[in-house]
Amino acid sequence: MLDISTFDFMKYVLLGALLASVACGIVGTLIVVNRLVFLAGGIAHAAYGGVGISIYFNLPLLPSVLVFSIICSQILGHTTSRSRYKSDAMVGIIWAVGMSIGALLVNLSPGYHADVMGYLFGSILTIVPKDIIVIGLLDLLLLWWTILFYGEILAVSYDPEFAIVSGIKARLFYQLILLFSAITVVVLMRFVGLILVIALLSIPSYIAEDITASLKKMFAVCALLTLTFLIAGLAISVYLDLQPGPTIIISATVMFILVKIANRIVAKNKSNF
Repeated sequence: MLDISTFDFMKYVLLGALLASVACGIVGTLIVVNRLVFLAGGIAHAAYGGVGISIYFNLPLLPSVLVFSIICSQILGHTTSRSRYKSDAMVGIIWAVGMSIGALLVNLSPGYHADVMGYLFGSILTIVPKDIIVIGLLDLLLLWWTILFYGEILAVSYDPEFAIVSGIKARLFYQLILLFSAITVVVLMRFVGLILVIALLSIPSYIAEDITASLKKMFAVCALLTLTFLIAGLAISVYLDLQPGPTIIISATVMFILVKIANRIVAKNKSNF
């Protein structure tokens, strides 16, 4: 068994997990309460196109994936904002095209790219100080936006028609949520990869939605759950010598199932009285 406390880099991993939980708490909550998980998933998978562009043209990874993801998010936002419930086709197209661009460019790039699997499935153990700075800046931006516009976000999330009547630019907030989703997906790529990142954003939020009654509490509970899953998954992966990303998601999924079972038992017991 490995003693993870002996590794100096663990301080970066744990700090990264703490900062990542803040971003997940905010963005994950917003995509769940606004029913945008499928759209965010489309953005996450389409982001692989940015990976392919980075490798093929020998460009810096983070800016390439970030720009490509933002473009995809805004295309989706523009085409689905008027009809969110008929957006499946557009999400599927963006998802497939982004993944295809990435796969083709990686295939056309000379040499063997062993790090491709890292982009898809990530590894929290690869966190470096630069990643800490990036996610810290993202947290500050998200906290500033959420605190400053909490009333508008609350209205748009739970009663968009009332928000529009009240003069709130609901479409703008819709676009911003997708924009922040794209940025968060790219930043969290290091932790669990593009394939699994949507699970890290959505599973804690679904659990938090079941056990809280307000948006503020949901932000906090979601962040706390994300941190718990990151640390628990990391500990299990180190103990069993497994890949951290999938282990983190499986840990979160097990908790999600247990919460659902507990809720059913409680509801059944109440109905018997």
